[in-house]
Amino acid sequence: MSTTADKLADLRSKLDIAREPAGEAGIAKRARKSIPSARDRIDMLLDAGTFVEIGALVRNPGDKKALYGDGVVTGHGLVEGRPVAVFSHDQTVYGGSVGEMFGRKVAGIMEFAAKVGCPVVGINDSGGARVQEAVTSLAWYAELGRRQEPLSGLVPQISMILGSCAGGAVYAPINTDVVVATEEAYMFVTGPKVIREVTGEDVSLEELGGANSQAQYGNIHHVARDEKAAFEWVRDYLGYLPSSCQEL
Repeated sequence: MSTTADKLADLRSKLDIAREPAGEAGIAKRARKSIPSARDRIDMLLDAGTFVEIGALVRNPGDKKALYGDGVVTGHGLVEGRPVAVFSHDQTVYGGSVGEMFGRKVAGIMEFAAKVGCPVVGINDSGGARVQEAVTSLAWYAELGRRQEPLSGLVPQISMILGSCAGGAVYAPINTDVVVATEEAYMFVTGPKVIREVTGEDVSLEELGGANSQAQYGNIHHVARDEKAAFEWVRDYLGYLPSSCQEL
């Protein structure tokens, strides 16, 4: 690649791959689950054509077979013409679980929100920590939790629970200002099987983590009938808030 044109062509090729890091297998997985892609979900939230992605080509440097994006899409755009930072879990890459590069990407977009003074919307669809990265994964979950604290009261933080979310994909969102879920979503720190083995108690998935149950417990503030309605609700909700504490 000796010319600028060659380098740009190579960059565009990699960015095309990064749009579907898991390829046909990832597309098939979404089809089986009947869920949109991470980027499609972002497009449902933001004004059309305003999304600017950050870190599309990030990969785990310690894994030669690592996929682009590391399981999360991050960036910023506009909602009703106002800036919003956003991250969206990609179920097709490591199940949307958190690894080091995933953590660095989300931490970066949280820093962006603090500097710009804009809301952060997290679109969660993940089983939590990435077991392959062991304690490194947990350390980055801790780091993300630490970075949530200075944002509290500075900018609005909104979490969306889509699909079955567990572990860190729950105890990070629960520390944000507002939690929104769809009727078919679940959130729990650990699943019914683990509870049965540890405590001997039988509890159904719906009783433990169903959206309506969690709403009754006070952990979810709004339950939407589907993802489209959830994103519309979040867009409307942001319209009632200033972008940061420095605005009227």
